Amino acid sequence: MAADLEEKTDRYGELLTEALSEATVAPPEGTPMADAAAECYEMADSYLADGTHFREQGDLVNALASFSYGHAWLDAGARVGLFDVPTDGHLFTV
Repeated sequence: MAADLEEKTDRYGELLTEALSEATVAPPEGTPMADAAAECYEMADSYLADGTHFREQGDLVNALASFSYGHAWLDAGARVGLFDVPTDGHLFTV
């Protein structure tokens, strides 16, 4: 079971890292929606940093939770039009 948790944690960390590299802010710069996108991106990036810290400490449960929350911020932002993201593949549900 620990091996499954370790694999899943690593997979979700990679997923979040890749999703962050693919998401770009969709609304025009200087608009409230662009500000909201920047805040969502910052939250996702912060959860990646938190998850990486937890992973390095061997805390797989909190690492996985952090990576999952981070990806949720990006995926929700993509669904409401804050981010331009790839629509094919495994990164986003849009």
